[in-house]
Amino acid sequence: MKMLIRHVSPEDYHNIIHVLNDWWGGRQMADMLPKLFFIHFQETSFVALAQDQIIGFLVGFVSQTYPDEAYIHFIGVHPEYRKRKIASKLYELFFEKMKEKGCQLVRCVTSPINRTSIAFHTRMGFEIETGDRVVDGISVFSNYDGRGNDRVLFVKHLKP
Repeated sequence: MKMLIRHVSPEDYHNIIHVLNDWWGGRQMADMLPKLFFIHFQETSFVALAQDQIIGFLVGFVSQTYPDEAYIHFIGVHPEYRKRKIASKLYELFFEKMKEKGCQLVRCVTSPINRTSIAFHTRMGFEIETGDRVVDGISVFSNYDGRGNDRVLFVKHLKP
Protein backbone atom coordinates (compact mmCIF):
# COMPACT_ATOMS: atom_id res chain seq x y z
CA MET A 1 0.00 0.00 0.00
CA LYS A 2 1.33 3.40 -0.95
CA MET A 3 0.69 5.96 1.76
CA LEU A 4 1.25 9.71 1.90
CA ILE A 5 1.48 11.62 5.18
CA ARG A 6 1.00 15.38 5.18
CA HIS A 7 -0.03 18.15 7.56
CA VAL A 8 -3.73 18.52 8.32
CA SER A 9 -5.72 21.30 6.72
CA PRO A 10 -9.06 22.82 7.73
CA GLU A 11 -10.64 21.02 4.77
CA ASP A 12 -9.73 17.65 6.33
CA TYR A 13 -11.98 18.29 9.30
CA HIS A 14 -15.29 17.40 7.62
CA ASN A 15 -13.93 14.18 6.13
CA ILE A 16 -12.63 13.04 9.51
CA ILE A 17 -15.48 14.20 11.73
CA HIS A 18 -18.07 12.38 9.57
CA VAL A 19 -16.38 9.01 10.08
CA LEU A 20 -14.91 9.47 13.56
CA ASN A 21 -17.69 7.82 15.59
CA ASP A 22 -17.83 4.92 13.11
CA TRP A 23 -14.06 4.39 13.46
CA TRP A 24 -14.65 4.08 17.22
CA GLY A 25 -17.38 1.47 16.83
CA GLY A 26 -20.21 3.93 17.46
CA ARG A 27 -18.68 5.57 20.55
CA GLN A 28 -19.43 9.30 20.59
CA MET A 29 -15.98 10.78 20.04
CA ALA A 30 -16.65 13.64 17.59
CA ASP A 31 -17.22 16.19 20.35
CA MET A 32 -13.62 15.66 21.49
CA LEU A 33 -12.20 16.91 18.19
CA PRO A 34 -13.30 20.47 17.35
CA LYS A 35 -12.32 22.08 14.08
CA LEU A 36 -10.00 24.51 15.88
CA PHE A 37 -7.31 21.80 15.93
CA PHE A 38 -7.35 21.66 12.13
CA ILE A 39 -6.96 25.43 11.96
CA HIS A 40 -4.52 26.25 14.75
CA PHE A 41 -2.31 23.14 14.94
CA GLN A 42 -1.62 22.31 11.29
CA GLU A 43 2.16 22.33 11.67
CA THR A 44 2.08 19.62 14.36
CA SER A 45 -0.85 17.50 13.13
CA PHE A 46 -0.95 15.01 10.27
CA VAL A 47 -3.17 12.93 8.02
CA ALA A 48 -2.26 9.66 6.32
CA LEU A 49 -3.77 9.08 2.89
CA ALA A 50 -4.04 6.09 0.57
CA GLN A 51 -5.57 6.62 -2.87
CA ASP A 52 -6.63 10.14 -1.81
CA GLN A 53 -8.66 8.75 1.12
CA ILE A 54 -7.84 9.68 4.72
CA ILE A 55 -6.92 6.46 6.47
CA GLY A 56 -5.41 7.95 9.62
CA PHE A 57 -4.70 11.17 11.45
CA LEU A 58 -2.85 12.55 14.46
CA VAL A 59 -3.64 15.85 16.16
CA GLY A 60 -0.96 17.17 18.50
CA PHE A 61 0.76 20.34 19.61
CA VAL A 62 3.54 21.88 21.66
CA SER A 63 2.40 22.97 25.12
CA GLN A 64 2.21 26.73 25.56
CA THR A 65 2.65 26.30 29.30
CA TYR A 66 5.57 23.85 29.09
CA PRO A 67 7.37 24.55 25.78
CA ASP A 68 9.63 21.52 26.18
CA GLU A 69 6.55 19.24 26.25
CA ALA A 70 4.23 18.11 23.47
CA TYR A 71 0.76 16.64 23.69
CA ILE A 72 -1.03 14.22 21.39
CA HIS A 73 -4.71 15.08 21.61
CA PHE A 74 -6.20 12.56 19.19
CA ILE A 75 -5.17 9.80 16.80
CA GLY A 76 -7.31 7.59 14.63
CA VAL A 77 -6.87 4.93 11.98
CA HIS A 78 -9.57 3.67 9.61
CA PRO A 79 -10.66 0.21 10.86
CA GLU A 80 -9.85 -1.44 7.52
CA TYR A 81 -6.27 -0.12 7.69
CA ARG A 82 -5.38 -1.08 11.26
CA LYS A 83 -2.43 -3.36 12.00
CA ARG A 84 -0.44 -1.75 9.17
CA LYS A 85 1.73 0.48 11.40
CA ILE A 86 -0.05 3.67 10.29
CA ALA A 87 -0.43 4.92 13.87
CA SER A 88 3.23 4.08 14.58
CA LYS A 89 4.35 6.06 11.54
CA LEU A 90 2.23 9.04 12.54
CA TYR A 91 3.65 8.92 16.06
CA GLU A 92 7.25 8.64 14.85
CA LEU A 93 6.76 11.64 12.55
CA PHE A 94 5.25 13.59 15.45
CA PHE A 95 8.18 12.65 17.72
CA GLU A 96 10.69 13.88 15.12
CA LYS A 97 8.85 17.19 14.64
CA MET A 98 8.66 17.71 18.38
CA LYS A 99 12.38 17.06 18.81
CA GLU A 100 13.01 19.68 16.10
CA LYS A 101 10.92 22.10 18.18
CA GLY A 102 12.98 21.39 21.30
CA CYS A 103 10.51 19.16 23.10
CA GLN A 104 11.90 16.62 25.52
CA LEU A 105 8.75 14.67 26.25
CA VAL A 106 5.34 13.82 24.84
CA ARG A 107 2.16 13.30 26.84
CA CYS A 108 -1.18 11.77 25.96
CA VAL A 109 -4.28 10.38 27.67
CA THR A 110 -6.63 7.47 27.13
CA SER A 111 -9.57 5.83 28.82
CA PRO A 112 -8.87 2.89 31.15
CA ILE A 113 -11.37 0.76 29.18
CA ASN A 114 -9.34 1.22 25.99
CA ARG A 115 -6.93 -1.68 26.48
CA THR A 116 -5.86 -1.54 22.82
CA SER A 117 -4.73 2.06 23.27
CA ILE A 118 -2.92 1.25 26.52
CA ALA A 119 -1.04 -1.63 24.87
CA PHE A 120 -0.18 0.49 21.82
CA HIS A 121 1.21 3.35 23.88
CA THR A 122 3.36 1.11 26.03
CA ARG A 123 4.73 -0.56 22.87
CA MET A 124 5.57 2.93 21.56
CA GLY A 125 7.69 3.60 24.65
CA PHE A 126 5.21 5.56 26.75
CA GLU A 127 5.15 5.06 30.50
CA ILE A 128 1.92 5.12 32.50
CA GLU A 129 2.01 7.90 35.07
CA THR A 130 1.08 7.03 38.63
CA GLY A 131 -2.46 8.15 39.35
CA ASP A 132 -4.53 8.19 42.51
CA ARG A 133 -5.96 4.68 42.17
CA VAL A 134 -5.62 1.41 40.27
CA VAL A 135 -8.38 -0.05 38.07
CA ASP A 136 -7.92 -3.58 36.72
CA GLY A 137 -4.18 -3.33 37.29
CA ILE A 138 -3.84 0.06 35.52
CA SER A 139 -2.97 3.28 37.34
CA VAL A 140 -5.61 5.94 36.63
CA PHE A 141 -6.39 9.54 37.54
CA SER A 142 -9.91 9.69 38.98
CA ASN A 143 -12.35 12.14 37.42
CA TYR A 144 -9.57 13.53 35.20
CA ASP A 145 -12.02 14.62 32.49
CA GLY A 146 -14.94 15.30 34.82
CA ARG A 147 -16.97 13.21 37.22
CA GLY A 148 -16.72 9.52 36.35
CA ASN A 149 -14.23 10.09 33.54
CA ASP A 150 -11.08 8.42 34.82
CA ARG A 151 -8.05 8.54 32.52
CA VAL A 152 -4.72 6.84 32.03
CA LEU A 153 -1.94 9.41 31.55
CA PHE A 154 1.15 8.59 29.51
CA VAL A 155 4.55 10.23 29.15
CA LYS A 156 7.35 9.46 26.71
CA HIS A 157 10.81 10.97 27.01
CA LEU A 158 12.24 11.85 23.60
CA LYS A 159 15.83 10.84 22.96
CA PRO A 160 17.98 13.59 21.41
